[in-house]
Amino acid sequence: MLTAAGLAVAEEPFSYSQLPGRVATPLLGAISAVLFAAVGHVGWRNDPALALTLLVGGAAIVGGGASWVTRFGVLDLRWMRAQSTNLVASRGNPSVWLVAHLDSKSQPVAILVRALGVIGLLVTALGAAVVGALQLAGHDVRWMWPWITGLGVLSSLPVAASVVQSRSPGALDDASGVGTVLMVAQSLPQQLALGVVLTSAEELGLAGARAWVRGRGAVHAINVDGVDDVGALRLTWTKRRPTTLLDLLTVRATEAGMPVSVGRLIPGALLDGVALADAGWQVVTVSRGTLGTVARIHTPRDSLDHLRGEGMAITAAIIVGAIATSA
Repeated sequence: MLTAAGLAVAEEPFSYSQLPGRVATPLLGAISAVLFAAVGHVGWRNDPALALTLLVGGAAIVGGGASWVTRFGVLDLRWMRAQSTNLVASRGNPSVWLVAHLDSKSQPVAILVRALGVIGLLVTALGAAVVGALQLAGHDVRWMWPWITGLGVLSSLPVAASVVQSRSPGALDDASGVGTVLMVAQSLPQQLALGVVLTSAEELGLAGARAWVRGRGAVHAINVDGVDDVGALRLTWTKRRPTTLLDLLTVRATEAGMPVSVGRLIPGALLDGVALADAGWQVVTVSRGTLGTVARIHTPRDSLDHLRGEGMAITAAIIVGAIATSA
């Protein structure tokens, strides 16, 4: 199909560590629960200075370690090595690449619940810092520490439960994205330069995208991840705001009569666009759906029983219009 669209197609094998993708998120949840329990215990014993030290120091260590593992460890760690392959196609000298991932996974909690857990951890950490500062200033807020502990541990549970399994058919996440990308590649004029990368091991630490982007010059990318038949078009980004791409896609969506929302990627969501943005690319992730859509991602319900594919055609047309306008 990509060859018929005039693109030169190649398989690009890569090696990576499965350790971050399989262990990092559950470990983060477990460590967070222990950290909040320790901070709450120390604060309850009227030692706010130590509580704040534990909170800030623990957050710095966990945050720094998580950042290194997700950005570099997935390719460089020696443990749990595995091999996989990205499918790469291009013609000319592309200034825009289309991205979607080929693999799928399941986990005991839906991605929406995990994201709420991550947001809960961030909010609870901020609350703990405020309580510690107030207690240090002499205010009687000791009674709040059990609440901090409870909320921190409760928020940690869905993160700790995010264990990788293989019970999801992956119709929405991300066969719909792959199908949309193929439609776009077929619909664009063949004289237009274009790049397509269908990544592997996205669900294991964004390994395919991180391997592919390493050493490449930064350009623009449209990452398609999760296109349902219902709901608004969702345009998200991380790092630097990709203003040009966002404006083009928003205009085309509006012209097509598609409701569109634009915003930063929610905490805890790991998509190929994150890996590209970490490497300096300007990336928009395109998705479509409702809260119900998000709730079935990474579950056995992510099947063709809940997806007809009608949303792919209109989403592809919007992307085609945006790319053609930018050329």
